[in-house]
Amino acid sequence: MSLEHPHADVAEMRRNYTRDGLSRADLAPDPVGQFRHWFADAMAAELLEPNALVLSTTDGRRPSSRTVLLKAYDEGGFVFFSNYGSRKAQDIALQAEVSLLFPWYALERQVGILGRAERISAAESLAYFVSRPHGSRLGAWVSQQSAVIDSRKFLEMKWDEVKRKFAEGEIPLPPFWGGFRVVPAEIEFWQGRENRLHDRFRYTRSGDGWGIERLSP
Repeated sequence: MSLEHPHADVAEMRRNYTRDGLSRADLAPDPVGQFRHWFADAMAAELLEPNALVLSTTDGRRPSSRTVLLKAYDEGGFVFFSNYGSRKAQDIALQAEVSLLFPWYALERQVGILGRAERISAAESLAYFVSRPHGSRLGAWVSQQSAVIDSRKFLEMKWDEVKRKFAEGEIPLPPFWGGFRVVPAEIEFWQGRENRLHDRFRYTRSGDGWGIERLSP
């Protein structure tokens, strides 16, 4: 494919980032504190699903990415939930090193995280599971995530079956469903700037603390 004459509609798509800047003096001493500040900004700006992030994994041969939702975070890491039979979970079982990306386009910001994914405890997963809407709890039992299915009709039949099964009483935590915590080793904060001279700062874990470096755009 030749790039001599790229499609004009795509080639001309660009914007100059002028919304904000980021200096070393602006940064919190630890990346979770800085993330907390930026996440509050994202919520205040009423972004569509500010907790949506791109999770990238690999099976050792091929990478894959998908959007998941952040459901908790603290100094220990960033938590999302999944079927433990899904492609992402199978990848993590083979290679626990993953990346997370929060693309907050409206704020001209990104947060990138490199870290190691580990399963959280069943008690932690249960605490979140019972807080989910009724339909979401049923859905966790219906979907064999990432498995090949013949048609949507199969899902609908499975849905009816699960609804009948749990028509009375509580819906238990599926043994094949739960959370992962990504323990960060690096966290980068990216702020778009004019003329593509973006501000980038990377926190890298150093012993019990964090080092901070400015990166070239």
